[in-house]
Amino acid sequence: MAAAFLLLPLLLLPATNAIYCDEDDCYDLLGLKQDANASEIKKAYYKLSLKHHPDKNPDPESRKLFVKIANAYEILKDESTREQYDYAIAHPEEVFYNTAQYYRAYYGHKTDPRAVLIGLLLIVSAFQYINQLTRYNQAIESVKQTPAYRNRLKALEFERTGGIASKKKGHKQVDKKVEEEVSNEVELQIHGVEKPSVWRLYGVQFILLPYSIGKLLTWEICWFWRYWVKKLPYAWEDACYLTQTSLKIPASTWKNIDESRKEDLVTRRLWEKGNTERYIAETRKESKRRR
Repeated sequence: MAAAFLLLPLLLLPATNAIYCDEDDCYDLLGLKQDANASEIKKAYYKLSLKHHPDKNPDPESRKLFVKIANAYEILKDESTREQYDYAIAHPEEVFYNTAQYYRAYYGHKTDPRAVLIGLLLIVSAFQYINQLTRYNQAIESVKQTPAYRNRLKALEFERTGGIASKKKGHKQVDKKVEEEVSNEVELQIHGVEKPSVWRLYGVQFILLPYSIGKLLTWEICWFWRYWVKKLPYAWEDACYLTQTSLKIPASTWKNIDESRKEDLVTRRLWEKGNTERYIAETRKESKRRR
């Protein structure tokens, strides 16, 4: 029984000659011997194609023969596929190997790797955008349920209406249109979740990779020239970058820090190791004191 299961795949696989030229021999279809050269193969094909081409010969049997001849020519005209065919003829017992070689030659090369890469990037980017959009919408809805958001919403409505609250039944709650307009004015600081952007998708980043690399190299060269060669003091943006990096603060979090707090952190020169250690020690002491 076990032997039967092992032999079953072999029975299902086509024979060597069947996967290349059906039940025929590719050389016999062109009227050639196995040692024929490329020129002889080409001449034999053109001679037979003139005889059996559907435009020259309307006989249905001749049409079928022409298809076989064209297939045999496609196999034998290419050196690699001809070599694989010759190997399959010489080693008919290697069914799995010969079948794999055939399908790789005739189906693997037909798919452009660049098209596959682009397709994968598009699919991954689409899932990435949907995931980011879903997370962002969920975060927005969560924030809208908090008392802080509702208080801010009421304050803006009060400010817009001049402090006059309508007592009509239809206005007991904030009008949906007004709520939508006011929501756009409220700055939602959601840590860890950013609004989806096409520019952050993997596909777009891959396309812009040469530009990004060039921009990074330019930045590195300018930084080296400005602060290592000319020894200039750090510009505000560069000092902010060094501070953010030394404290390992995400860019989205740094953006939401108060300007006065940023200025205090920058003036501490936390990119210097000693200053960073002192700042961390002070922060820990302050945290323990508050407990």
